Amino acid sequence: MTLDLTRDPAGLALDLVAIASPSGQERPLADALAAALAKAAHLEVLREGDTVVARTHLGRPERVIVAGHIDTVPPSADLVPALSGGRLWGRGAVDMKAGLAVMSHLAATLKNPSRDVTWVFYDHEEVARDLNGLRRVIAVRPDWIAGTFAVLGEPTATRVEGGCNGSLRAEVVLRGKAAHSARAWLGLNAIHAAAPVLTRLAAYTPGSFEVDGLTYPESMNAVLIEGGSATNVIPDLCKVTVNYRFAPDKSVDDAVAHLTAVLAPFEMAVVDRAPAARPGLDAAPARQFAGIVARHGGGEPVGKVGWTDVAQFAELGIPALNCGPGSPALAHSDNEHCPVDQIDRYAAILKEWLS
Repeated sequence: MTLDLTRDPAGLALDLVAIASPSGQERPLADALAAALAKAAHLEVLREGDTVVARTHLGRPERVIVAGHIDTVPPSADLVPALSGGRLWGRGAVDMKAGLAVMSHLAATLKNPSRDVTWVFYDHEEVARDLNGLRRVIAVRPDWIAGTFAVLGEPTATRVEGGCNGSLRAEVVLRGKAAHSARAWLGLNAIHAAAPVLTRLAAYTPGSFEVDGLTYPESMNAVLIEGGSATNVIPDLCKVTVNYRFAPDKSVDDAVAHLTAVLAPFEMAVVDRAPAARPGLDAAPARQFAGIVARHGGGEPVGKVGWTDVAQFAELGIPALNCGPGSPALAHSDNEHCPVDQIDRYAAILKEWLS
């Protein structure tokens, strides 16, 4: 599909939703965005895999970054792309093609921004962190991700959500002894051995922590369980996967120590870790952006529940916040839709900030 980035953002968002881009299949959308952005003479367009970067070079004293991911979770047959009833419907409408439409529209049409802008459209956000396109570009082309402040267009219903929770994924390993199920007393059931792990997690009371004036609730849950090899064999191995979402008052090491203490003395291995990010609202550009959002009805900033790529910017020393159209409660849902007025509001917020 050929994209017209000059059309109204809601209509452009419908075009983006119509190009399916589940994680690992982003290339058609990346191709379409790169081709459309290349038509704008004021932009330098760069590409690394299926991540597309477009940036101005106007000699401004400040460079800011506006970023968003182009992949979605897998499509649903029941979600047909449409603009109806003042809403954009379809897979990715909320997470996050409404935001991408505003980004790409302004990248193409805002030819003389008050700041130099780097627009980043990256792949593989919805899957394992080691595949993340933004992380890959930071590793191989860090000069592309230079700036004093970043806005990530994750869905926030066009309010500012500062920072983000961190995330740990760990596997608790329970070991037993295999035997024929008809003579179960000769074995030791590893699945049954998982019962005290599940009981402990069910009884765990997560905390809620204030960080730089914003509140971040935590959670710790069993999210996967696997074990057994056949219906007539007592299982000798069971694994319970636990996900711990921790507040940004903790480092990854702090979070690992807490998870280890909660699950002791069970055998446990951390298999994935993503750091949290503090709000970053003490930075002058962040305060200015939050003020513009408030004037457009976005209210006061709140803490981001869940992990986002603001954490990657924080690791680079770049203050960053989340702000985009669409309710995060509708992301990935079978009823995914975004109000058109939020798309228009987000366009007005970014345009005022960059103008």
